[in-house]
Order: sequence, then structure tokens, then C-alpha cells
Amino acid sequence: MGLQTLLTGCATITKDANQAVRVETYSKNNVAVTGVKCVGKNERGEFTADSSGVMRPHRSGENLLVSCSKDGEETGIGTLISRANGGMFGNILFGGGIGAIIDHNKGTAYSYPDWVRVIMGDNLVYDRKNNKDNEIMLGQTASPEELKKIAAVKDAEEKAAIEKAAQEKAAAEAKNTP
Repeated sequence: MGLQTLLTGCATITKDANQAVRVETYSKNNVAVTGVKCVGKNERGEFTADSSGVMRPHRSGENLLVSCSKDGEETGIGTLISRANGGMFGNILFGGGIGAIIDHNKGTAYSYPDWVRVIMGDNLVYDRKNNKDNEIMLGQTASPEELKKIAAVKDAEEKAAIEKAAQEKAAAEAKNTP
């Protein structure tokens, strides 16, 4: 195994199956709401956190639906859009498609926004592509039609990136063939 293979690795090696997602809860008046229980769900399970806490959902290509509730408060809903992370494309370039397929199936090839502010009484969307390290993400209002558009764009971007990585791999292999 070469040094390059060790350094690039696959998402299974470089990413945990679960991801820390910090969830803060606020009122529509921008006041922190404490004592809130938040539950995140995707096809891999159900994950919980208290307000201003961290939930550890299993990574997935599917979005994470977060519902935050407290007696006497309106429920806050957040849809966290999952995006493919660099490990998936590194697999295609350096490890072949098999590693990318494994990481896709295990969910380790994807990440959610890592810090979100759920507004009690609102239903907001948090897209990983807008994530900035160590910065809280404020959600956007999105209708079911807008969520479908986001999903279509996400799928098209992922497909284009996979095709580009495969082309770059083929070009690199052609260069190294005598």
C-alpha cells in the first residue's frame, strides 16, 4: 500500500459512521429556549439531543428530519440536507468505485450541517453545502416543491462529481500506462 493510498484513505476510514450535530433552539424573537428535546430521524435510526446539545446521527445520503419540542412551545422542525463529502470522491480517484459504493451504502460518504439553530414554531431547511466550520447555520424556509428542487440539484451535483472523479482517474491511469 502506497503512501498516497494511506493519506487519501476512504470515507470509512476518515469519517465516523456517526456525526456530531449541534442543535440550538430559539424562539421567533431570537431568545434561547431551554429544556427542549430534539429528535433527529433518517432511515438509519432515531437520535436525540437536548437544546444546545449534540446529537450523533448515523451519516446517510438521506436528509435528517429534526423535531424539537417542549411543553407550552410550538414544535420547531428542521430538515438537514445531507451532502457527499470529499471521502467519497477520493475513493473514486484513488481507491476505485468499490470503496465509494461501500461508503455510500454505509453512509460514511455523507455529512450533515454540523451546527444548526432550530426556531420553535418554524419549519426550516439547513443545506450542508452552505455549512461553514465553527459557524451556526440559520435555516431557510422551503416548501415541499423547493425541497424536491434541492434534492434534484443535489443528485445532479453528486452524479457530475462522480463522473468527473472517474474521468480524472481514467486520465491518470492512461498517463501512467506505458
